[in-house]
Amino acid sequence: MQEKEKNKPRRKRDKWFLYVLECNDGSFYTGITNNMDRRLQAHQEGKASKFTRTRRPVKLLYQESCAGRTAALVRECAVKSLPRKKKEKLVWKK
Repeated sequence: MQEKEKNKPRRKRDKWFLYVLECNDGSFYTGITNNMDRRLQAHQEGKASKFTRTRRPVKLLYQESCAGRTAALVRECAVKSLPRKKKEKLVWKK
């Protein structure tokens, strides 16, 4: 049994991103993905989330790389809990 476990292929660690979009009505949408281009296109086509579907077009304001999916989820939760002023500070800082 131990021999089989040693030969198991290890899953490649994907790069995960936290991102913030600005919607057509000025609202912010925060999410995570492991493929930024595909996810942004899905938002633009109305296939990604109910929130952005009726608020298109969207514009990518901010993205940051995360160590993994768990880290991205934790960061997403933290950013989503920020008040609007602090989100603005995050996305507009250079």
